[in-house]
Amino acid sequence: MRHKSSPAAIVLFLLFVTAAVLSWSSLSGSPATAPASRPAATQPAAALPPKVGDKAPDFTLSTLDGNALQLPKMTTEGPVVLIVLRGWPGYQCPICTRQVGEFIARADDFKAAKARVVLVYPGPADRLAEHAKEFVIGKSIPPGFSFVLDPDLKFTSSWGLRWDAPKETAYPSTFVIDREGAVRFAETSKTHGGRASAAEVLRALGQIK
Repeated sequence: MRHKSSPAAIVLFLLFVTAAVLSWSSLSGSPATAPASRPAATQPAAALPPKVGDKAPDFTLSTLDGNALQLPKMTTEGPVVLIVLRGWPGYQCPICTRQVGEFIARADDFKAAKARVVLVYPGPADRLAEHAKEFVIGKSIPPGFSFVLDPDLKFTSSWGLRWDAPKETAYPSTFVIDREGAVRFAETSKTHGGRASAAEVLRALGQIK
């Protein structure tokens, strides 16, 4: 006569088997079921400085007087020379002062090229306007030149020019942007020197028809 197992006995047997499997997994250090792997989080790609042939990213920056300057509006009037200074890294950069002085001295040549020169002064937002005013003391900003602020280096970062190191702000850079918004000249220095000269920029402007 065949013995039939009761439902209660079957349940007890299954519970015993499950407990034994879990106990073995714990002792062996291996989980009974491997967790599903999660895809690695992807970080957004860092911005890169515009290069010749690129469309210049749009920006709006304000002068010390609070006037907002927008790149697309400026390029409708002619080519734009964009000079990104080191601004306020904790002191006034003497090489920036020399570079700005060189470009101001050639103001008539930039006027003849129908180009607008925009000088960008980046730095921490706190007291940036005060430091910027100190920078322009003794400098006569001529017509056709604009001196704008980049608080907290937002523009600098969006253009891939952030020099992320102690006592640094932006990589000194110069760009020439034509009426269509295309970059026609680009020079970025990874040092304090190595700046584009006014003569180089004027040659680039001369190649724009």
